[in-house]
Amino acid sequence: MTSSRSTMALRWLVFALAAFLMNFPVISTLITSLKSEAEITRYPGFWIEEPTLENYREIFRMSDRFDITHYLANSLIMSLIGAGLALLLAFPAAYAMVRFEIGQKWLMPTVVNLRAIPLIIFAIPIYLMYQQVDLLDTRLGMGLILCLVNLPLVLVLLATSIAELPEEIEEAARVDGASTIQIITRIVAPISVNVIAASAVLSFIYSWNEFLFGLILTTSNAVPISVGASFFFAASGGGVRWGVAAAVMMLATLTPLVLGLLMYRQIGRSMTAGAVKG
Repeated sequence: MTSSRSTMALRWLVFALAAFLMNFPVISTLITSLKSEAEITRYPGFWIEEPTLENYREIFRMSDRFDITHYLANSLIMSLIGAGLALLLAFPAAYAMVRFEIGQKWLMPTVVNLRAIPLIIFAIPIYLMYQQVDLLDTRLGMGLILCLVNLPLVLVLLATSIAELPEEIEEAARVDGASTIQIITRIVAPISVNVIAASAVLSFIYSWNEFLFGLILTTSNAVPISVGASFFFAASGGGVRWGVAAAVMMLATLTPLVLGLLMYRQIGRSMTAGAVKG
């Protein structure tokens, strides 16, 4: 019994240490955001003498120069567009690949391999194309790019999930006169709801964190929070205000952090789907 308790305690100790090390940047940023500038200079470590929310209040007082709510709204709208379009396009494509083997041998590998290429390769042609069609610095333009960025991951997750579904259910529905559209919407989609939700959350998080295209394709109207947060590093004009910068970064990471915590079980299941299928 003593040996069992010691083993369990050791496991929890290792788990706590690993969790602390993996979340060290977030913890450090949170602590910094709760300190005054004077205290950050005196005690840059983890100790907080007088916790304060002044840095968070200062962010909103600077809205005349850096509108944090505008950046957050941009990221929310563009992430929803990117995640929603990726799901709408990937779900029927994944079904066609798995059940009808349309493009299974060439389209899937092509899409996945394109995603493996550094995104900076596409920056110049996309910028020039957007310039011609007036999509620069627009939420719709960024949403379309985010859709393309997320499409390979969503396609793989959904295809893997659909491949695990028993075909007998669909065959029975076809015998009863159900069309392909009805099978997708009334049978496959409800059964795959966990993977669909996990794909949507992952797409949303990746869209929220996208920095490269946000920096290249936006200037003012559609600036996302990932880019807008960098404006606060020298907001005072006299050097970096670490407390304000840390508070902005915490606000920027709050949405994906909460989504990840709420959906971590579904995300884990979707990422390991098909791993033990023989």
